[in-house]
Parts: sequence; C-alpha cells; structure tokens
Amino acid sequence: MSSAEPATDRVTRADRLTAEEIADVLALARTAGDTDGADPLDEHVLLRLRDPDAPAVHLTARAGDGTLTGYAHLDTTDPADGIGVELVVHPAHRRRGTGRALVRGAIDAATGPLRAWAHGDHPSAAALAVDLGFTRARVLWQLRRSLTAPVPEPHLPEGVALRAFRPGADDAEWLALNARAFAEHPEQGRWTAEDLRVRLAEPWFDPAGFLLAVEESTGRLLGFHWTKVHERPGSPGMGEVYVLGVDPAAHRGGLGRALTAAGLAYLRDRRGLARVMLYVDESNSGAVALYERTGFLRWSAHVNYHRG
Repeated sequence: MSSAEPATDRVTRADRLTAEEIADVLALARTAGDTDGADPLDEHVLLRLRDPDAPAVHLTARAGDGTLTGYAHLDTTDPADGIGVELVVHPAHRRRGTGRALVRGAIDAATGPLRAWAHGDHPSAAALAVDLGFTRARVLWQLRRSLTAPVPEPHLPEGVALRAFRPGADDAEWLALNARAFAEHPEQGRWTAEDLRVRLAEPWFDPAGFLLAVEESTGRLLGFHWTKVHERPGSPGMGEVYVLGVDPAAHRGGLGRALTAAGLAYLRDRRGLARVMLYVDESNSGAVALYERTGFLRWSAHVNYHRG
C-alpha cells in the first residue's frame, strides 16, 4: 500500500453493491484476514454491507480480468462528525498502488473529515497515512487470553444477581444503561434500538451468553457482560468479551471484575472454548488494567487515523 507505483487496477464508485459484489467483498476480506491475522473490516461495516438503506459510498478496485483486488467502505451517516473509512487490498495484489488509489478515492468522495481504521497497525498503512495527510488519533488494543488457564471465580456484590438477557423485554432498559456506561465512548454510547435489533438478529447471538447483573430488591440493571463466539469452518472457535459495562453509580464495588469472570466462565464451561479476546481503547487505562489483571495480554493494535 505504501508503494509509489501507480495503481494498475480500475477504481469505481457506487452507492450500492449487488449481492454478487458483496459476496466478492466478503471473500476478499476473509482472505486478507487469514493472511494478516486481523480482520480488515469491522462488524459495523459488515452489518452495513447487508443493509441496502445504509448511507455509504463503496469503492472497488478490479484487475483487468475483473478480479476484485481492493475495496473501501465510506460510512456517510454523519459527514460533519467524520466519514468512517475502512479498506482492504488483496494480499496477492499489494504494493501496486491499489491502497493509495482507494484512499485518494475516499478523499475525493468525502464531504467532511475522514476517520480511517488500520486494523493490525501495519507499517504500510502508517506510511500511507503520513503520505496522504492523516494523523494518528486513537488506538484500539485487541487483548487475548487462554481459557485453559484458571479463570477467577465471579464474586458478585451483596444483593446482586445474574440472569440472561430477555430480547424484547430488556431492550429499552439495556440501551439506557449502555448509554450511561459508555457516555464518553465515540461509538458504543450512541447505540440505538436499531443497532441493538440487528445484532440480536445475527446468527451468533445467544441470550444465555448476554449476562445481566440486576439489583435483587428492585430488578434494576446494574451491569452486563455480552459475550460472542466467532466460528470459522476448519478452525477452533474463539470467544469474545463483546461488550462489558457497569452503571457509573455501581462502580468501585467489584461488579466489573465479577461480570468479566462470569462471562469467561460461560465461554469456557458452557461453550467449550479455549481462547477469548476483546477490544479496549488504549486510553481507557482502568479497563486495560482490569483485563490485564484477569490474565489478558496484548495481541494486536488497531489505529484510527484522522484527516480534516
């Protein structure tokens, strides 16, 4: 991607993709993820690819024989706040200027600031960002842990119990709690009922793995640990601490540690998994410290670059 050679592939722009084009993009992303050890497109982009009404710009790069060699997704939901950009180049077609052409296409298509993710923090992405006027703005760590190592026992605070999420019944209260718990988070705290709905409809969703901490005397939600299982044919599954949050009013009582332990135990004992991962902002020192005390280690970094 950092090569100075001009791109030989043709880059085209579209507001929508056909089902066949989406299948090509997903296959390209899987190939790149298997090669790099980090998925190039995050869940948000994958969900939007399947939503024909999601406002987006799609840039595709194809070789002369029609092979898809690169793809860039521009989330144009809120241009004033920043257009989210994610891109992927086929491993066999790198260092030919395709990544540079896609980023230049994103710059030309943008009507506001750009926020581009580089999953895996590859040196080529960093070099390309510098060349094209982007600045490093945010780092998201992926942490991993073995579940064959001892998992702490979940010690809930007195008067607190765990139960599974009830789709339809808990949606509104959970969204309100999520907004409080992630009030300062640039994405998670803004979830809407539609954001929740589409994830509850995903094939991986399991309400038994969506653990809620409730106040026994009132039933009020105090915290949650939503787990996820990643399954790929031919490879062992991996668990994820998908979202973990605690009501600010319930902080400092050990609830976060207890919810973390309860979710890990569920993934190990109920789902039979041997590994788990999570994402956490580098700047969230409290959460990083909590997870590292629970046995998580840094695996990879994902960097967000901004261009005004």
